[in-house]
Amino acid sequence: SVLGFSLLTGSFSLPFSPSACSWWYCWVSVINVLKTQLIHIQIISKPTKMERFLVRTNKTTDAPPAAKKLRRYDEAYLQFRFTVTAVLRPQFVVCAEVLAKDSMKPCKLKRHLETKHAGIKAKPAEYFKRKPSAISNRQPFQCIWPKEYAAAKLGAVPLSNDTVARRISDMSNDIREQLIEFIKKSPYYALQLDESTDIAGQAQLLTYVRYLRDKAIEEDVLFCRPLQSHTTGEAIFNVLDVFIREKGLAWDRCVGLCTDGVRAMTGRELGLAAPLAAKKMPVLFDSVLNQSVKMINLIKSQPLNSRLFGVFCQEMGSGHEQLLLHIEVRWLSRGRVLQWLYELREEVKWFLTEIKSDLAKHLDDTMWLASLSYLVDIFDRLNGLNLSLQSRETHILLLADRVDAFTQKLDLWHGRISRGNCDMFPSLADFITDAGTSHDFSSLFQSTSEHLSEMRKQFALYFKEDYRSFAWVRDPFVCTANELSIDMQEQLIELKSDSRLKELFTSCPLSSFWAALMQEYPQLCDVALKILLPFASTYLCEAGFSKMTALKTKYRNRAHIEDDLRLCLSDIAPRIEDLCKAKQAQVSH
Repeated sequence: SVLGFSLLTGSFSLPFSPSACSWWYCWVSVINVLKTQLIHIQIISKPTKMERFLVRTNKTTDAPPAAKKLRRYDEAYLQFRFTVTAVLRPQFVVCAEVLAKDSMKPCKLKRHLETKHAGIKAKPAEYFKRKPSAISNRQPFQCIWPKEYAAAKLGAVPLSNDTVARRISDMSNDIREQLIEFIKKSPYYALQLDESTDIAGQAQLLTYVRYLRDKAIEEDVLFCRPLQSHTTGEAIFNVLDVFIREKGLAWDRCVGLCTDGVRAMTGRELGLAAPLAAKKMPVLFDSVLNQSVKMINLIKSQPLNSRLFGVFCQEMGSGHEQLLLHIEVRWLSRGRVLQWLYELREEVKWFLTEIKSDLAKHLDDTMWLASLSYLVDIFDRLNGLNLSLQSRETHILLLADRVDAFTQKLDLWHGRISRGNCDMFPSLADFITDAGTSHDFSSLFQSTSEHLSEMRKQFALYFKEDYRSFAWVRDPFVCTANELSIDMQEQLIELKSDSRLKELFTSCPLSSFWAALMQEYPQLCDVALKILLPFASTYLCEAGFSKMTALKTKYRNRAHIEDDLRLCLSDIAPRIEDLCKAKQAQVSH
C-alpha cells in the first residue's frame, strides 16, 4: 500500500539499480492509466460553471415571474401636495405634473416638492384639499407655476429688441388687416380724428373708425401717423386720403367725419364742443377768474411755496393738502381748480399774508368770494355736462338730448336768478346765507343773469342743428315721421304693429335694434344707421392720446408707436395661430 500510494502521488525513489526497473516501469504505466481514469470520473461527476449557469437559468425561466411590488396611494401623501390619477400614478396638485408609478414613495414625493415647488412648501395641507377637483378638469400637460417661478422662467427666454419689435409689428398688421376686412363688409362707416403733439414735438394724427359688424356697431382705432410738415386741414386730409385709397376703402360709404371743431381740422370756427363758459364772461367774473389763477400759480409754480403750503394744510387738518395747477388748454380743469381754492380759501389767505402778496386782499372781499362761489358752481355744472358727453358707443341723438336738456336748465336758472333765488347753486347759496343780510348782492345777481343769458346764446349758436325730425329713430313705436316718404311711413307703421319688435327694442341697444332689421325694413334702417353711425365727440381720440403719452416717453421719444398703440387700443385679437404657422421654426445648428 505504501508503494501504491507512492506511485499514485509520484513521490517515490528507486532503492535499486536501473537494470531491475523494467518491472517498475510497467507498474508505473498501469498506475498512470488508473490515475487518468479516476480524474475523468471526477470531472464527469462535478458540473462545470457553464452547466451550473444553464441549469440555474432554466430553473428561473420555468418558474412563474414574481409580481413587482407597487405602493398604493395614501391620503397622507397630500402633505407632499400629491394626489393620484385614474391609472394610479402620483400627480402634483399645483402644476398637475404626473410622475411614474414607482415614484409613489414619500421620499421621492417630498424631493419633488422641495426641489421644484419650495415656495409653497409652507402652505397648510387644507389649502391643497380643494385642488384635486380642479385638476381633474384641467387639460393635460398644462402647468400653472407660482408667480415667482413663472417670472424666472419668462425672464430666461432670450428675446432681443428686434424680435419683440417684429412680433409687435406682425400682430399689429394682422389686426389692421382684419379691421379693413370688417370695414369693407360694412355698408357704411364713420371716422373720428384728432391731432396732437407728442413729447418729441412730432404732430400725430389719430383716427378712429366706426362700422357695422354682425348686426352691431363696432369702433376701433384705424391708424396713427405723424404729420411731417404742416398741421393744416389740407395736410390732414391728404394723410387720411392716402390711407383710405391704399386700403381700398370707398369714400362714398363714409357717412360721418368728427373732429374737435378747430380751424386746423375743419376750417370753421364752430364745432361740437367749446369752452362756452369762459368765452364771454362779465367783467366781474373774468377778473375773479384771472386773480384766482394768479393765486394758484404763485403757490404751485415755486417748489418752496408749494411745500410750505402743503405742510400748513396738513397741520391745519384741511380737506386738501395742495392746490391743483390750472392748465389753460384744458379749460374744464378750472372747475376742480376753483373748487379746491374755494375750500382752502382760509389757508390760502393766511399763506399769501405770510409771504406778503397783494393777492391776499381779495380773500377778504365778500363780493369777490361770492363771485368765486358762483364760478365754482357753474363750472361744476359744465363739468357734469362734459362727462356725460364723453363715453363710448354714443350717438348724435343722445348727445343732442343732453345738450338740449342743459340749455333748458340755463333758461330755468336765468329766470330764478333774476328773481333773486340762487338755490340751484349750492356754494353761492351757502355763502350768501353765512354772509347775512348786511351785504347787498344785487350786482352779483345781475352779473350772474347776464352770464347765464350769454351762455344760452352761445349754446344756441354752437348747437344749432335740429334733430327733432329724427325722433322716430330714438323710439319708432311712439314718434311719427310725417316728413318721410309714403313707402317709409308704411314701413314705420308695420314696424309699430309688430309686438315681437317691441320686445327686441327694449332688450337691446338702439343701434343693434336697427342693424337687426336691415333685411325687413331696408329703407328705414338705411336712414337710421346713417344717423346713429357717426361719432358725436372726439372722446376716443383724447383717450388714445393719453395712451400715446404713456407709451412714448422721453426715454422712447424716437419710437414709432403706431403698432404699439394699435395693440394697446384695439379690441380685435390677433390671430396668433395663423401668425405662428407663417413662421419657420429655428432649427438646431
